[in-house]
This record gives sequence, structure tokens and C-alpha cells, in this order.
Amino acid sequence: MTGTLYGLGVGPGDPELITIKALNILKGAPVIAYPAPDTGDSLARSIAAPNLPGGQVEIAIKMPMVVERFPAQDVYDRYAGEIADHLEAGRDVALICEGDPFLYGSFMYMYQRLAPTHDVVVVPGVSSVGACAAVAGIPLVSRNQVLSVVPAPIEEEELERRLAATDAAAIMKVGRHLDKVRRVLDRLGRADDAWYVERATMESERVLPLKEFDADKAPYFSMILVRRQEEVER
Repeated sequence: MTGTLYGLGVGPGDPELITIKALNILKGAPVIAYPAPDTGDSLARSIAAPNLPGGQVEIAIKMPMVVERFPAQDVYDRYAGEIADHLEAGRDVALICEGDPFLYGSFMYMYQRLAPTHDVVVVPGVSSVGACAAVAGIPLVSRNQVLSVVPAPIEEEELERRLAATDAAAIMKVGRHLDKVRRVLDRLGRADDAWYVERATMESERVLPLKEFDADKAPYFSMILVRRQEEVER
């Protein structure tokens, strides 16, 4: 029998924000894999670390953290082959992902390569969108409002078009695009309603109104939430 590849969402940072299903699979899998930068530690592994039983084979999927080289197809091809070897030998593999595997998760590139020929199970996780709203104490949407998840790296004109057309937005991957996002929100008259959230649920978490955040850039794991005010029914 061949093994099963599990795509495990382990949540946005707090090790306790893992589902019981993901926890049970994580503890039982003989092989774990996780994305990692080409230098430095893996965030996904650090989230899962308190729940690892030890003694498992580990595969660090080292990726170049350079935008123009992502996704690095040759890297995914190589690690997909390594994971496939374990699966074909009958060993289950748990590929752990911060947040949710299918929300901007690198797991989807492994899924594309391995799902056609192997058993793959995706276990959803607490997403950064939900985590940021929770720590900020800001409802994402109410009643018939529309929520858009918008990546900050898109072109400024496109960013403005999308934010102008939606009731509420979670602007992800802020990083070096902070000034661009500020300009767009200012032009739309929505900057006063925006909140900045950095590293939600982690020890270094930071939450404040965007207008009070005076830095000129933000870390990759940051998000801006904005929502048109609407009275929430009691």
C-alpha cells in the first residue's frame, strides 16, 4: 500500500490554533515536510514544534525567498520526487503549512504535482485572515457585505480598483508595499477605517490603527483590514 500525503494547516502562529484532526495526523505521520527559506528557520515548523512527538523523518523544502523566482518550479519538482519516494514506500507524509494550505499556501504547488498520482488529503487550518480579525477585534463583514482578499503586491491601479469595489478587504503580503496601500486608501477616503495587524497570534503580535503606524515598510506577515462601517444587528 502507498502512503497518503496530508496538507496540514497549522494556523497563523499560536501553536494552540491547530485542529484536533491536524494534531492527530501530525503526531502519527512518520515523515513531516515543511516550507523553509534557503537560509534560516521554518516558520511552519516552529508553529508545529510543540506538537511534534520526535523521531520523524523531516524534509525541509527550502525555497529561495525572492519574488521573481517564485514559485521555483525546479525546487518543487525535486521535493515532490522526494516526497513521492516516501509515499510509494508506504509512508504517510504530513506537509505542514502556516495558516491554511489553500490560502496563498505553497502546499498547492505540491498538490498539483502529487494529487494526480497519489492519495492526498487537505486539512484546513485557521487562516491569517480570521486570526487578524480576531486579534484586532474587528468583524470582517456583516449581513450582505462583500469581503475581498487582496494581495498588496498587485499594481497600484488594480489595487485601487478592487478596494473601491468592495465593502471590506483583507490586504495581505503588505511588506514593502505599505506606502502604496496607504496612498490608495487615502485616495479612497478609507484610511481612517483601516487597521494594521502584524504577526497575528505570535508573541511579536502588533495591532493598531493604520494611521498610527508610522513605519515606511512592514514585515511580510502583516495585513491591513478595512471595512465600511455598518451597524451590526443585535
